[in-house]
Amino acid sequence: MMARLLGLVLLLPLLLLLVLFGLSNRQEVALELWPFDLAWMVPLSTAMLILAALAFLFGAAVAWAGSLSWRRRAKRLEEAARLMDAELAEHRARAAKDVGPVPPVTNLPRLQRPAA
Repeated sequence: MMARLLGLVLLLPLLLLLVLFGLSNRQEVALELWPFDLAWMVPLSTAMLILAALAFLFGAAVAWAGSLSWRRRAKRLEEAARLMDAELAEHRARAAKDVGPVPPVTNLPRLQRPAA
């Protein structure tokens, strides 16, 4: 709950800045792609927000690709841990079966805690 509130508190000023940026930069610019003879007339704020969104997506793709090896390793280690847990349970069951029931011990002196 607190993290969501903190996220909103941090997001609201950013959204306010984006709205103010869009309202302040309404002049038209031509976006052209060099080898082609195509031009797209858009407001400057739209062009900048599209560029920022593309940069964000590129950064997210690079981060995702960089984490692939770590995720693969984590999955392999998780599978190994699961197999070891199953093997340990099997060994414990076999040891319990070999030992059998343990008789209760009745000749031990009672320990008392010292007064605090």
